[in-house]
Amino acid sequence: MPLSIQHDALLPGRNYIGRWCDAEEGRRFDVTDPATDRVFASVPDSGAAEARAALEAAHAAFPAWRAVPAKQRAQMLKRWNDLIVAHTEDLGRLISREQGKPLAEGRGEVAYAASYVEWFAEEATRANGDVIPAPVPGRRMFALKEPVGVVAAITPWNFPAAMIARKIAPALAAGCTVVAKPAEDTPLTSLALVKLAEEAGLPAGVLNIVTASRERAAEVVDVWLDDARVRKISFTGSTPVGKHLARRSADTLKKLSLELGGNAPFIVFDDADLDAAADGLMTAKFRNGGQTCVSPNRVFVQDAVHDRFVEKLAARIAALKVGPASDDGSQIGPMINAKAVEKIERHILDAVEGGARLVVGGHRLAALGRNFFEPTLLVDVHATMACSCEETFGPVVPVTRFQTEDEVIAAANGTPFGLASYFYSNDVKRIGRVADALDSGLVGVNEGALAAEAAPFGGVKESGYGREGSVHGLDDYMSLKYVCQGQLR
Repeated sequence: MPLSIQHDALLPGRNYIGRWCDAEEGRRFDVTDPATDRVFASVPDSGAAEARAALEAAHAAFPAWRAVPAKQRAQMLKRWNDLIVAHTEDLGRLISREQGKPLAEGRGEVAYAASYVEWFAEEATRANGDVIPAPVPGRRMFALKEPVGVVAAITPWNFPAAMIARKIAPALAAGCTVVAKPAEDTPLTSLALVKLAEEAGLPAGVLNIVTASRERAAEVVDVWLDDARVRKISFTGSTPVGKHLARRSADTLKKLSLELGGNAPFIVFDDADLDAAADGLMTAKFRNGGQTCVSPNRVFVQDAVHDRFVEKLAARIAALKVGPASDDGSQIGPMINAKAVEKIERHILDAVEGGARLVVGGHRLAALGRNFFEPTLLVDVHATMACSCEETFGPVVPVTRFQTEDEVIAAANGTPFGLASYFYSNDVKRIGRVADALDSGLVGVNEGALAAEAAPFGGVKESGYGREGSVHGLDDYMSLKYVCQGQLR
């Protein structure tokens, strides 16, 4: 049975640009349930006109919003958080319907999104500056934090609630106004969150959202890239798109937060607790069916424990239940679309043709629908295979055997990307060495679940720059102003 929601008001089906409105000439595009491949909703197909209108609204609202005391901004964010939590079931169902993840994960994502709103509501009142000791008498020196201005938030499809909350909450807390474009595959959750922000009392123009099809998305974003009134871009998505945004932002020197692609290693040393490592890998790898930027993409297991670990892992993977989100027992939902499934198949075929061995899975589950794929385990994978070089973004675990610590560190770091890394070991000296040596923004030590609102999230190298979450996340939406006051004596 398809998932339904109780409160129809959470499906506005329109852009929000100071008010709920349609695109010019009534243009719309369809939203499809990846479990059934059936259209179940539509939203405005926006272009340059809507992007400019959203920017005008945000720019006009900025002076008044930045002047609102931080405590009052915090109170509005807390009301927004309370409304998100109160609508957990509907929002969770909406996420699962448009994105495909199991309903338990949909509900969990709502809680995760709300945690960022609550966190930054509290951080809003802590944007403290500094009083600097003056080098001469009669002078006072201050460093003040100010909002950067209008922020453009561009979000991905895999976490439609969490990603937009993680960008919008700190922007609003800092005193910025926002224009946002959600991913074309999953626009409904973002619109529902903006509807709740409106109910929380957010003034018109402070938060604006426009939806656009894949064909027209660049038209929307280009307006924001070219206009100097947009002072910051926050983007989560692919590295090629992130590079494009960085190049286009250079002309107006916008501030950038880019959370881009990953190729995360997961290392199991011979002194690890193998059951804990297998459980941690299952958590890290199969969340959202492997469609996460921090999902382990390369699994390295030390030779002495390789066969035992693979045996434990194979049993766990084979026991996973694949099905639509409407089935309460589902642990893995559909991939987002047929293109994603085709990439998974290409990676598996390339690995097997190159000498890898298929242990579990490896096939579509056509009886469920064309976007469902078996959780898969490959062994004897080497570094030149596509699944080692490219982010698979699916439920495929490729395992590579290694001998020494130095060897695996070199392999783990041998990628242009540096978002997340994981390793399991019970040697306290090794833990210190390896954590220092891994070249990534996030490191999980004997832990498969890294993200938290209190922790800084972001990568190095071609995984981007800037940090979301934590006390550092607010600074990405603020500028530092130095004020020197003289003639005091």
